Amino acid sequence: MCRPGSSLSGLSDDELFEVAARAQQIKKQAGEVIFRPGDSLSQLLVVHSGSVRITHLDASGAERLIRVLNPGDFIGEASFVAGLAPEHYAIAMTNVALCTFDHREFDGLVADYPAIALEMLRGVMGRLESAERFIVEVTDSPVATRVAHYLLDLPGKVTADGVAVQLPLAKKDVASLLGITPESFSRQLGTLQSAGVITVRGRSIEIHDPNSLEAQLTK
Repeated sequence: MCRPGSSLSGLSDDELFEVAARAQQIKKQAGEVIFRPGDSLSQLLVVHSGSVRITHLDASGAERLIRVLNPGDFIGEASFVAGLAPEHYAIAMTNVALCTFDHREFDGLVADYPAIALEMLRGVMGRLESAERFIVEVTDSPVATRVAHYLLDLPGKVTADGVAVQLPLAKKDVASLLGITPESFSRQLGTLQSAGVITVRGRSIEIHDPNSLEAQLTK
């Protein structure tokens, strides 16, 4: 059975079960396009398992990563609620399963469980706040500050040598999220490693001197 996940965390187990019973599940293989700009999208999609990348192509055809969706995150709400065509691509990063709701089913769900609309609103507001914060960082912050902020925000594990973090995405995708080139991101990591602030081993990074990283946030 399809389980909507954390995006509807305000519902009880019984209510979640009822919601799940009304959902359809679709599966996509890694690399498959879920939707593209201009598509007619009349479904709300909730990620059940796997990861989905939301990307945008600029006028030159260069891809820009907007965000990554994980289990419990939803997409398609603008098209579903306001009838707007998607502006971005949604592509399966891994094999994914999505719970889908059509208009009629969702209207009935919201009528029966108003908490669903509230949870969606919270999700959209969180996305807007993240977007506003990102715009400020990209337009006003130097590359070193963006990289430091990103590394410090990653969940870490305390070790004998500092704090171990794991990049959740390939370095080129992290660079795209930060609005910089892959070369700039690698160069900044190299500068921090040469200074003894971090050690980079693939996507694993050991932060030896968090204070030096935090100092970048005030520059």
